[in-house]
Amino acid sequence: MSQKKIFLVFVAISTVSLLLHHGGHLSWTMEAFHLGCPALRSHPAPGLKPKHTNVAFLKTHKTASTTMQNLLFRFAERNNLTVALPVQACSHQFCYPRSFTSHFVHPHTLPPNIITSHMRFNKAELQRLMPNDTIYITILREPGSMFESLFSYYNQYCQSFKRVPNGSLEAFLEEPWRYYRPDEKDSMYARNTLAFDLGGDKDRPATDVAYARAFLAEVERVFSLVMIAEYFDESLVLLRHLLSWDLDDILYVKLNMRTPSSKRSLTPGLPSKIRAWNSLDALLYDHFNASLWRQLSALGPACVAREVRLLRRAQERLMRSCFGGRMPLLRSAAQIKNKDLRPWQPSGKVDIVGYDLPVNLSRGFSSQAQELCLKLIMPEVQYTRVLLRSQSLRYRRGYQLRSPQQSHPLQQPIRAVLPRHPQVQRSQLPPAAPGPASGTGSTSTSKPVAGTEGRTTKLGPNSSQSQAS
Repeated sequence: MSQKKIFLVFVAISTVSLLLHHGGHLSWTMEAFHLGCPALRSHPAPGLKPKHTNVAFLKTHKTASTTMQNLLFRFAERNNLTVALPVQACSHQFCYPRSFTSHFVHPHTLPPNIITSHMRFNKAELQRLMPNDTIYITILREPGSMFESLFSYYNQYCQSFKRVPNGSLEAFLEEPWRYYRPDEKDSMYARNTLAFDLGGDKDRPATDVAYARAFLAEVERVFSLVMIAEYFDESLVLLRHLLSWDLDDILYVKLNMRTPSSKRSLTPGLPSKIRAWNSLDALLYDHFNASLWRQLSALGPACVAREVRLLRRAQERLMRSCFGGRMPLLRSAAQIKNKDLRPWQPSGKVDIVGYDLPVNLSRGFSSQAQELCLKLIMPEVQYTRVLLRSQSLRYRRGYQLRSPQQSHPLQQPIRAVLPRHPQVQRSQLPPAAPGPASGTGSTSTSKPVAGTEGRTTKLGPNSSQSQAS
């Protein structure tokens, strides 16, 4: 009898401990379960269904992809996963705009579970690099707001934009072929950028309907989820279900945003001109926006709305805990004291804002909690550098413990091939695209490399507020 009492007490203590440890998860799951969400009934408690950890996220331009990248970086660190990162010669991107190749991956970040830095998509090379069960994800944005952001952000780099008098978006769209040169440096920012990032032909005529249909079909075959920036939270709900992740895995803070003064309103008529000029991007967006809502409908509108509310509630709690009980204030780079938190500034005409943590954050906070708050708001370049440093350290520690048979098949040839590879020799390759040098936290601009977008592999046969800015 006494043994039975002891057993019951042990069970009670274990249950309380579980509730305290997983309280957030259980409230999230049980609230959705009470609503009758079908996809949650298969795992009413976290941990019953393994999380999917092999993910390739194609980081597109000006689509809230930096926010998504930060989410994936943090997930990888929490779960002791390996993130494929660029070799130093490529800076913080995989030598964009060159078509991706495994030679661009740092050998200390092999074999990878996750890949999420900017690249031009190359399905064959990614499939060679990533595990067979990798799930492919990307994100798109409404063409009008995206092109305005591209025009503003890359105005000092893209020659097609620089030659427009007074930096006028209206003037460019009135006569785009007067300013646009398909084969010159950084032209991928000036037309069908999404299609280009996905490996497609940015200059394929809008009249080539067969190509457009085949391209859309190929993207749909490859990517299990195409997120939409304007419905970021709803997209995360689908992501969570697709990967069997928990609520904590999809928490985020908006990153890489412009100030309102750096944005321009689109005058009547401009959105239609932008869609006509970026016709392939417009087709991509329309197709996958409709696809997103079909998936949300299948999950159940009430379930999706409930999960979005729970997500936002949990995010607010996290942000208040990190910022001294208050919601964070956006700050200019000059106002941010911690250089590791200063976002890169593309030019003097565009202000990218970020966050600074309270100076008294350490009071009552464990070092683990402080690190979580720091990583939550860390800009892309600094986080990439920190992650490469930690993974290189882990690689060196385990190097002597591994036998040659345990090495990733790409590790040995990369070490020998890199110095001879014509596309990644340090002497030939300054930072690969407009962006900061990977070795500093400076807010100064850096010179982009000349693009070679004409010689790349093609993909294909021949109500949340937008997070992007």
